[in-house]
Amino acid sequence: MDAPNDLAVPSPGSPTTRRILGAYLTRTARDLLGFPLSRFDDERGFFMELMRASGLPKPVRQANLARSRRGVIRALHYHERGQDDLFCCLQGMVRVVVLDRTTGEVFTEDIGDENPVAIYVPGQHAHGYEALTDCLFCYFVTEEYDAGDPDERGVPWNDPRVAHLWSTSEPVLSPRDSV
Repeated sequence: MDAPNDLAVPSPGSPTTRRILGAYLTRTARDLLGFPLSRFDDERGFFMELMRASGLPKPVRQANLARSRRGVIRALHYHERGQDDLFCCLQGMVRVVVLDRTTGEVFTEDIGDENPVAIYVPGQHAHGYEALTDCLFCYFVTEEYDAGDPDERGVPWNDPRVAHLWSTSEPVLSPRDSV
C-alpha cells in the first residue's frame, strides 16, 4: 500500500523518531501516532509484535478485546483525565475515526488485515471505530477502567463533523452509543 501524501517521516535523531523506535507517523494530525505492524509468516502460522511499551508516550495499564460484527460502530468517546488508547485490529478491517474536539479536525484510517497499523490516540480526542468486516479489535489503554467513576464522555456517532466518515448510515449501536 502506497503512503498517502500527508504521511510524515520524522528526521533521523528527532525526539519522535527515538520515541517510536524508528517507525514512521501515519499522519501529523494532532499528536496521533501510527505504528506499522510487521507480520512474520511461516509454516506454523504467524508472529506480530503489537506494541512496545518503550515506544509509547505513556505506560499501558490495561488491555481490552472486542469482537464486532460488520456494521457495528463503537464511538465516539473521549477521556478528560488523561487515558490514551492504542488501537489495533487483530482480524478483519475497521475504520478508526478521531475528532479533535478543540479544532474540529478529523482523522480516519482503515486498519487491520489490509493495513496492519496500530494507532495511538490521546484521550482528549473523541475516538471510535466501525467494523468494516467482522473483526477482532484490541485496544491498550493508559488508565485502568473504574466502573465507580468512569472517565468516558461521548460525542454522537452521527455528529455532523464525523457522520460523513462512516461507511454506513444505519450502524449497529449499543444503547450508550445510540444517543
